[in-house]
Amino acid sequence: MNFFLSIIFSFFAVVVVVLIPWIGVGALDLRVLFGIVIPYAAMATFFVGIVVRVIDWGRSPVPFRIPTTAGQEWSFPWIKRNRIDNPKGLGGVIMRMLFEVLTFRSLFRNTRLEYRRVNGVPKIDYEWEKWLWLAAILFHYSFLVIFLRHFRFFMEPVPAFVTLLQKLDGFMQMGAAPFNGFGLPGVYLTDMLLMAAVTWLLLRRILYSQMRYISLPADFFPLFLILSLGFTGMLMRYLLRVDVTKVKELAIGLFKFSPAVPEGIGVIFYIHLFILCVLIAYFPFSKLMHLAGVFLSPTRNLSNNSRFVRHVNPWNYPVPTHTYEEYEDEFRDLMIEAGLPVEKEPDATAGSEEKE
Repeated sequence: MNFFLSIIFSFFAVVVVVLIPWIGVGALDLRVLFGIVIPYAAMATFFVGIVVRVIDWGRSPVPFRIPTTAGQEWSFPWIKRNRIDNPKGLGGVIMRMLFEVLTFRSLFRNTRLEYRRVNGVPKIDYEWEKWLWLAAILFHYSFLVIFLRHFRFFMEPVPAFVTLLQKLDGFMQMGAAPFNGFGLPGVYLTDMLLMAAVTWLLLRRILYSQMRYISLPADFFPLFLILSLGFTGMLMRYLLRVDVTKVKELAIGLFKFSPAVPEGIGVIFYIHLFILCVLIAYFPFSKLMHLAGVFLSPTRNLSNNSRFVRHVNPWNYPVPTHTYEEYEDEFRDLMIEAGLPVEKEPDATAGSEEKE
C-alpha cells in the first residue's frame, strides 16, 4: 500500500474508533455496552489471543542454535570472551535477556544507513540511532508508570507504591490558580514524555525515506491509537473533568466482576475507555506482541554452545544408509575395470581361488 494511503487509512480508522463511543454513549446512551460488555470482550480477546500466539510460537521447532552474537565466544581459557554478548550457559543468557528487556540493549547499538553527499561526492555512512533508542525507552517506561498509576482506580485502599509513583511523577506542580472553577492539577511528567516519544516514533516513519518505504497501516494504526489514548486521558485530567469517584466505582466493579455503570461520568471517559479496549483487543494480532515475543526469540534466548555441544534435529527419523565402504565392496570389480581408483584392492588369494 502507498505510504500516504497507509497513513490516511490509519488516521481515519482511529477517527472512527473515537466516533463510535461518542455516538454510542452521547446519542444512543449505550453506557452498559461501552462500560461493561466491550471491556470484558476486549480483555477476553487479549488473554486468549496472547495464549494462542505464545503456544503457536512454542510449537515452532528450533533445531539449531541461532543466537545473534557480537562478542568473543568461548574457546580457550586464556582468550577473553564476552559472557553477556556471547553466553555459553544459562547464566549468561539470563543476564543478556535482562539487559535486552530492561534497557533495549540491541536497539541501543542499532545503526541506520545514510546516503549523503560530501563536497559533491556521494558517500554511504552509518549513523547511530540514539534518538530511536531514547524514544523507545521513554515510551515504554512512561507507559509502565502510567499503567501502575491507574491502579488507584482498581484498588481500595490505594497501594503505597502507587501513591509514591504519583508523588514522584507529579512533582511538577502548576500552582493552585483556579481554572473553570477548579485548581489546576499537578502535571504528570510521564504524560508529557509518553506523548513526546510516540510523536517522535510517528514522525520518524514520516520523515525518513527508508522508514516510509517499509511502513504499513499496521505500523501507523497503533501509534495513532496510543496518541489518541494519551490525548483523551490528558483532556480528562486537565480540561474536561470527570467524576473520578464514579470512574473508580465502575473500575472496581469491573475488577470484582460485579459491574454497575454509574450515571454522570461523561462521554470523554467512554471514548478513552473504548480506545483502550480497541488497543487491548488489537494487541495480540499486532506487532505490539514483541512484548511476549522477545522472551521466545531464539536469537536472544539461546546460548552459543555449538562448538562443544552437538545439536541434532529433534524430528530426524532413521533412514536406510549405504556407506562408501559398502558401495565399494559391491562395485569394486567394475570400478577397477573402468579404471576408477579404489581404497581397498581385491584380495589376490581370493582372485586365484576364483580362477581355479
